[in-house]
Amino acid sequence: MNILAIDTATALISVTLSTGEGSRSLEFDAGMRHSEVLLNMIETLISEASLTADMLELVACMRGPGSFTGLRIGFSAAKALALALELPLVSVPTLDCMAAPFSVWPGAVIPVIDAKQRRFFTALYRQGKRISPYLDAEPPAIQETVAGSGVIAGAPILLTGPDAPLLKERFSLSPEWVCVDPAFRRGWSRNLLEIAQEYYMRGTVDAVSAGPLYLRKSDAELKAGKADAIEHLSMWTDTR
Repeated sequence: MNILAIDTATALISVTLSTGEGSRSLEFDAGMRHSEVLLNMIETLISEASLTADMLELVACMRGPGSFTGLRIGFSAAKALALALELPLVSVPTLDCMAAPFSVWPGAVIPVIDAKQRRFFTALYRQGKRISPYLDAEPPAIQETVAGSGVIAGAPILLTGPDAPLLKERFSLSPEWVCVDPAFRRGWSRNLLEIAQEYYMRGTVDAVSAGPLYLRKSDAELKAGKADAIEHLSMWTDTR
């Protein structure tokens, strides 16, 4: 089955193409240049596999959380391919993809994405299962979630994802109880592809109206909301 998986949830874009002859991937540290490089990466992979776009059978992308701009660009590209080529579309939560390779880890697994403002997008996993809500939280609140789960007693906590070292620095837990995945900063499109294929085999696909999972509004939306509030307050005080 020819499957294209697109990971644009962080600054490190990755794309994987799986065919009957195997899979190949590309990664690029795009910073904020997702829109400039993503289509070229997709075209390169399809060409190297001696395929054409109309030979794809499934397209997958990250659902979020993650970079607001990156998620929108990845979802837009995936939906455009799905609509134009009449393909099924599958999106998978970003944190699930990051935790997936560590299902045999004996303790807690915490994938980490810097959400700025001293907060992190994360969730708590054990034996491949998510055991907490998706979080947009400060380190003390994340530690409370870990403590309340009871998973700290048996084995060290494993942090993974692009900002794992940053969260470790801000934890007050003893260092011996927290370790960082050596390959914490990498693309996750291979894991995305594997999980998306499982979703598809179970009949779980996205509607055309599907969109990214955001745990909070973007900075632009928050600023707009603040400006509206100031304007409404000004209008109210002017009428007094």
